[in-house]
Parts: sequence; structure tokens; C-alpha cells
Amino acid sequence: MKIICRCEDITEEEIVQKISEGYHTMDDLKRILRVTMGLCQGKGCRRHIAKIISRELGIPMEKIVQPTYRPPIKPIPISATVDRK
Repeated sequence: MKIICRCEDITEEEIVQKISEGYHTMDDLKRILRVTMGLCQGKGCRRHIAKIISRELGIPMEKIVQPTYRPPIKPIPISATVDRK
């Protein structure tokens, strides 16, 4: 068992299974498995997942579209959300 996405604890076998079920893009896998949605935002697994898609579907790496990335506009401290009456 080889873990690919450490943040979400997703294995290579799970990714391959979903690809065989018809989830063929990075965004598909992101939506169904939550890969690239952990604390690292895909910095640790994005390339590995692309390699798996490339291998399983016979698509060149440069043709694989990376998932959408929506970083926070401006991080705020939790204390800014607390009502202090």
C-alpha cells in the first residue's frame, strides 16, 4: 500500500480504482477523493497523481491539466471571527 496524498491518506490503489471507474482528470479525483485538498494543497502529491493518470491512461504528463487552485485571498486569525461583546 503506497500512500500518495498524505494529508488525505489516499493510496495509489484508490486513485487507480477511481481512474478505472471513469474519473480521468485531476479535478475529478480532487472532487471524489479530496486529493490536493489537505494542508499542503497538493504540494506533496500533485505530481505523483499526474504520473499515475499519465501511466493509467497513456496520456503524456504535459497534457494533464492541474486541478483548480483557490488560495485564500488574505488569511485572518481565528480571533477575528469571534464576537467579543
